[in-house]
Amino acid sequence: MPTIAPPPLRSGDQVAIVCPARQASHPELAAAVATLESWGLRVTLGASTNVAHHQFGGDDAVRLQDVQQQLDNPEIRAILCARGGYGTTRIIDGLDFARFAEHPKWVAGFSDITTLNCHLLGRGFQSIHGVMPLLFHQEAGQESLESLRRVLFGELLTYSTPAHPLNRFGTASGELVGGNLSILQTLTGTASDVATTGRILFLEDIDEYLYAIDRMLVHLDRTGKLAGLAGLVVGHFTNPQDNAVPFGLTPGEIINQYAARYNFPVAHGFPVGHEPQNLALVVGQPVSLTVDAAGARLVGL
Repeated sequence: MPTIAPPPLRSGDQVAIVCPARQASHPELAAAVATLESWGLRVTLGASTNVAHHQFGGDDAVRLQDVQQQLDNPEIRAILCARGGYGTTRIIDGLDFARFAEHPKWVAGFSDITTLNCHLLGRGFQSIHGVMPLLFHQEAGQESLESLRRVLFGELLTYSTPAHPLNRFGTASGELVGGNLSILQTLTGTASDVATTGRILFLEDIDEYLYAIDRMLVHLDRTGKLAGLAGLVVGHFTNPQDNAVPFGLTPGEIINQYAARYNFPVAHGFPVGHEPQNLALVVGQPVSLTVDAAGARLVGL
């Protein structure tokens, strides 16, 4: 059954910024508010912003209530998650998506927000994996910000990346699924788990040990997440860590060890993840992937 794309934003629409994971203050979000207003949007700062409970944007009850309020409010046309970090899995099972299903809206974020992206996809709704408000001020990330704006306002995007020595040629089509590798592994077997068969998986991560990246790939493969893929897109694996005795492989080489067991195309070097160039992808959107000697092309359908 096709996934549901929320309606595109229009000038004058109201959007909310929330903190389902780590805290973000109003001063830290000021640049994002100004940017969103320059797009013609009205901005609501949720009750989980500008508060703190240890690392979190308020305790679990505060974050849960805030996200639920924005999901339920039909006047809110998009929910932007302020930042990632950790915390979304602590509240996800308490959220009720019944009213959201009556008035679907865009939910956007990445990293820890992979939890929400996957949870929504499992219920048949598309969402956005893209740059978050805490990072809107990055001058080097203006292409990322523009890609988010274009997706929110209903444009289908086409991305091209240069040739990469680890690429595997081929063509594929299917719905996009994926996000942060460590979160995807954590979601396995939960109510937020997602099917990957026939879909194009994209992966990214930050600060992970090389052996841990291997361990997570082993887990995804053992649980059948790789066997039925239509294609694989490899994003940024930022600042990988190693032990005193080196693991001996790069993140891309680790991923290719497991991808090589199957026949789908693989595109490395895609600009998605924990770096300023973090182009917006729509989780659940049908796309086509072409990988050849010229590079890779990902086209929204």
